[in-house]
Amino acid sequence: MATSSTQKTTAPRPGDSYVQSFARGLEVIRSFSATAPRQTLSEVAAASGLTRAGARRILLTLQTLGYVESDGRLFALTPRILDLGFAYLSSMPIWNRAEPVMQALVDEVKESCSAAVLEGNDILYVLRLHTQKIMSISLGVGSRLPAYCTSMGRVLLAGLDDAALRTRLGGMALEARTRRTVTDPALLLKTVGQVRAQGWCLVDQELEEGLISIAAPVLDRAGRVVAALNVSGQANRTSAAVMRSAMLPPLLAAAAAVSRSVAADGR
Repeated sequence: MATSSTQKTTAPRPGDSYVQSFARGLEVIRSFSATAPRQTLSEVAAASGLTRAGARRILLTLQTLGYVESDGRLFALTPRILDLGFAYLSSMPIWNRAEPVMQALVDEVKESCSAAVLEGNDILYVLRLHTQKIMSISLGVGSRLPAYCTSMGRVLLAGLDDAALRTRLGGMALEARTRRTVTDPALLLKTVGQVRAQGWCLVDQELEEGLISIAAPVLDRAGRVVAALNVSGQANRTSAAVMRSAMLPPLLAAAAAVSRSVAADGR
């Protein structure tokens, strides 16, 4: 799974509207990842910024609730942790209605299709239908990728107003993922502006060599961008020209169909 590009913000002070122990529990859960699926108490404490005693209390609480398991030395999340993520998906029935639309798109273009929302400086995958593995990293529901160098990310950033966009870009670490990645803030701002004007985005090998993708926005009833759909493929068999001519029209139609569902749902 890709690492997150989300930058940590200054922690709020505890108070009536902020439960610090709950926040610490979430940090413990987030400390587990594809690169650290099983950790010692010391590793969890270091990754979550807690003392060993504080991390131990939270781990034992999560273990009692069935979200964490331990062999006495190493701790790991259990499948029950998926309940927390699927609570979001089940509270948003739009994705159940979007899936057949996306499946029809995959059947038509013979390429993978995904849906994502903007979460911090990242895109967060909420649905993914794939034909074959096309990336070196493994993606699924809950995966994160940096917004600045992905087609869905730029579509979602284009949905922000100018002030919010500048603030968001200003807080990102713009790293060159490939030799093609746009890392100049001014050029990136201009690029996102072009995406906003044309209503779609194509990214050619900026996230990963050989990966090309094209994305379109999902709009709510008020016309606000609430999600993005994309089609992705291998650049050595699907050029940018082919993406625009063969993939873009059905992608835009699929995004429009999902947008109508969102509008009907009142979200």
